[in-house]
Amino acid sequence: SSTYTILMVGYIKHGKLADAIKVMDEMDENGIDPNDVTYGVMIEAYCKESKSGEALNLLDDMLGKKYIPSSALCCKVIDVLCSQGKVEDACELWKRLLKKNCTPDNAITSTLIHWLCKQGKIWEARKLFDQFEKGSIPSVLTYNTLIAGMCEKGELCEAGRLWDDMVEKGCAPNVFTYNMLMKGFCNFGKAEEGIRILEEMIGKGCFPNKTTYNMLIEGLYDLGKEGEASQVLSMAMSSGVIDNDSWVHFFKKMIGELGTGTGVLDQILSDNAI
Repeated sequence: SSTYTILMVGYIKHGKLADAIKVMDEMDENGIDPNDVTYGVMIEAYCKESKSGEALNLLDDMLGKKYIPSSALCCKVIDVLCSQGKVEDACELWKRLLKKNCTPDNAITSTLIHWLCKQGKIWEARKLFDQFEKGSIPSVLTYNTLIAGMCEKGELCEAGRLWDDMVEKGCAPNVFTYNMLMKGFCNFGKAEEGIRILEEMIGKGCFPNKTTYNMLIEGLYDLGKEGEASQVLSMAMSSGVIDNDSWVHFFKKMIGELGTGTGVLDQILSDNAI
């Protein structure tokens, strides 16, 4: 089997997938069963060529032979299926992994949650998360993926519930978690909530980045909260994350007409004078 696998790898490396398939057919004719490495090589090749059906069939065959596919391999198959609009097939694969005692890990689950949210199926993503949580401990990545999807669709209360669950389970939010929640509030006209999130973020020792500040400044300015926006910019300056890009962003969003903008700028520079 290993000799055939080496031959397949050689063909695939040189872009000759058809020849690699012939080798696998020859193995079948000679009664030689593929091993886990052989399956992995061919499935990856099918995924690379966007042949989702062939990749899925081979993965099913692999599971039927009681081989346990790697997390990375499953993620690749899910990715190629979902990128071709076959989200339901990917969900069925996730369920089959459970039935085969091959519990999907956080990487596999977060990949599928990402695609479900991207397709607008956020409640299906939530159900999948709940099912996963029954037998596994969700990671920051899995929580973040679902929180981001909920925030994108304006389901801020549900995102908040996930946040509470995350903290209760001892899974500390990171800067991405805070940024996604803040983005959700800003996108749906609740940027002032972003200030509370920023204060909590700093209080928890999670340091905001440039994206955090830029997003909040823009959200506040769009609500006509120029004073609050200038205060956030002052915080950004004092934290040292402000850079040329942030200044360009600031000028475009806040300075506007030179007559009114210079007063705001003078105040910010005065507040941050050494």
